[in-house]
Amino acid sequence: MVICMKSIPKLIRRFAGIMTLSIILLVILNIAFFAIAFVRNASTFSPWDMADHVAAALELTDGSYSISDDVMAKLIEEKAWAFLIDNDTRQVVWRTDNLPGSIPMQYTLSDIAQLTRSYVDGYPTFTGEAKNGLLVLGFPKDRFWKHTRASWDYSFIANLPKNTMIILTVNIVLIFLIYIAVDSKLLRSIRPITNGIQNLSDGSPVCMKEKGVFSELAEKINKTSEILQMQAEQLRKKETARANWVAGVSHDIRTPLSMIMGYAGQLENSKNLSEMERKKAAVIVRQSSRMKDLINDLNLASKLEYDMQPLVMKQENAISIVRQVIVDFLNTNIEDKFPIEWKTADTLSACYINADKDLLKRAISNLIQNSINHNENGCVIYASVDEDNNTCKICMEDNGIGASDEQIERLNNTPHYMICDTNTTEQRHGLGLLIVKQIIKGHNGEILIGHSEYGGFKTVLIIPK
Repeated sequence: MVICMKSIPKLIRRFAGIMTLSIILLVILNIAFFAIAFVRNASTFSPWDMADHVAAALELTDGSYSISDDVMAKLIEEKAWAFLIDNDTRQVVWRTDNLPGSIPMQYTLSDIAQLTRSYVDGYPTFTGEAKNGLLVLGFPKDRFWKHTRASWDYSFIANLPKNTMIILTVNIVLIFLIYIAVDSKLLRSIRPITNGIQNLSDGSPVCMKEKGVFSELAEKINKTSEILQMQAEQLRKKETARANWVAGVSHDIRTPLSMIMGYAGQLENSKNLSEMERKKAAVIVRQSSRMKDLINDLNLASKLEYDMQPLVMKQENAISIVRQVIVDFLNTNIEDKFPIEWKTADTLSACYINADKDLLKRAISNLIQNSINHNENGCVIYASVDEDNNTCKICMEDNGIGASDEQIERLNNTPHYMICDTNTTEQRHGLGLLIVKQIIKGHNGEILIGHSEYGGFKTVLIIPK
């Protein structure tokens, strides 16, 4: 749920970021569009300049006006026409041949003022000062738009950049608020979806309302939750049945196995049998004892695997536990070819951890027994305890035959008996290391398997204090 609630602000920030980038991109695109449109539509041609040019080119010769051919060609090219109003009579004294027939030939002062700033009969007109009058240059009605009546207050022009930014900011804020208002419903619809997915990942049951924009997705999540819950229930039943089967088989085997060990022990000590027969009986005793240990290991591994073995945790001195296990082994009269050396620093007298004493002793015993089982010709077993910040490290190693890099990799990363796989032909390393891993896992610790500096096998148990 915490992760899910954290994802909502993240989603909002993502939406806000996308919105901000969209606004910036929109502004840039609009500016670029208007700039391109202005450049493409803004012409270097000025009708006022052309009116001045035509007025300057107009010449009076022998009482009549004329204009050069190149200027006339320019007028024809621009589809323009022109006429000259005399200063004294205010009559048209010269005009081009293409002058529209609706253009008046007589003008008052008010007419001249009007045509100077706007239109003549709907035609946009521009004026230029000639020698004896006013030259009027006209263009087709759809050529220019003359907006000469507008007048602006100076303060408005002076504050135009600031006002433009204010208007732009207000528009951006309004767009953002509209965006948030529109997407708030979407965000409210997403929250149950994210909560449902979080619950799915936690293994919790999910029951979402199948309505709104994501109704179909909610339906799929509900069905997925039902399937997962059903599978989890079936798996729990299988695990319980498997654990009960292992416990039942272990219990059923112990009684006949104890009888076999008892009778074989009697035969081993019987004086009525030959030496060869007593040796065979001794082999039966040893192998039966080994089978008993394997059954106990299998039962313990099954309980640890399915969390059926409660851990009694309390503060314990790891050094005392390791010393006690070593003493117990020495008291069992292990062969002289398996000496155990204590390598813990004399300055370290205690390393307290929160642990289940009996299970931790079992883990250390398994490591010592592992060195014994895999080194028929004998080896020196080295035991040490060290502390590092908030952890306690228990190291068990030997100078025996060790293991290859491939075997070390497999032991560190490959599960053992309690996990099903298809590799039934490969020889396993045994339940001993699996139990050690399970015990250390129950202590929230870590196990590292590798090569010993003495040339053999090394196992390090890292347990938090």
